[in-house]
Amino acid sequence: MTTTDDFDATLTEDEISLEKVQQLARDGKRVHLSCCTGEAADLSGLDLKGWHFDRCKLARTRFDGSSFERATFTACKAPFASFAGANLSEATITGGDFSNTTFRRSSLAHARFSRCKLMGADLQDAKTWGLSLEEAVLTLAKLAKVSFRKLALHRIDFSEAQLLDCDFRETVFEECSLRDAVLVNCRFERADLRGADLGGIGLADAKAFRGAIISKAQAAVLVRELGLDVV
Repeated sequence: MTTTDDFDATLTEDEISLEKVQQLARDGKRVHLSCCTGEAADLSGLDLKGWHFDRCKLARTRFDGSSFERATFTACKAPFASFAGANLSEATITGGDFSNTTFRRSSLAHARFSRCKLMGADLQDAKTWGLSLEEAVLTLAKLAKVSFRKLALHRIDFSEAQLLDCDFRETVFEECSLRDAVLVNCRFERADLRGADLGGIGLADAKAFRGAIISKAQAAVLVRELGLDVV
């Protein structure tokens, strides 16, 4: 378990200014930010490896191109923030609100998202090898070329999400939702979809489920969605 003693500096209930963060970053400090505010700040291009953001307010903050390897975000509120081109490899995001946040072209290799809200988040063109998601709300999110192959997804809400070229082969869905999701060139061969809500799936998207495992009840739902009556 990480404690404040593991950090070089701690800021509590402070206003996060570019000058202050730049100085700590230049000094190579590993910093713990607790209940700090940096709303609409431009903190792009900074080296923030291993930093810990705890219950911080980061709405509309720009972190474009910044380095967050092994950084942690706990219960932070960062709606409409931008991590475009940032390096979040092995970062951990637990709890909090990252709705409508962009992660375009960022590195999320081995990053972990748990119990957080990512409604409308943009993960297009992100490097997602080894990405871990658990109990995350991705309603209306945009994901392209993300591989979930052979993973067990637990309580992931993909409702109305745009899923482009995503790989769900041999993936197990547990208490998940794909309701009204847009599935473009996604693959589900040998995926276990019995724990997923498939409501609202149209004929074109239903074809993506070829080779997947579904329940009889789900099959009936899909048939009804296609406007067919089974007698």
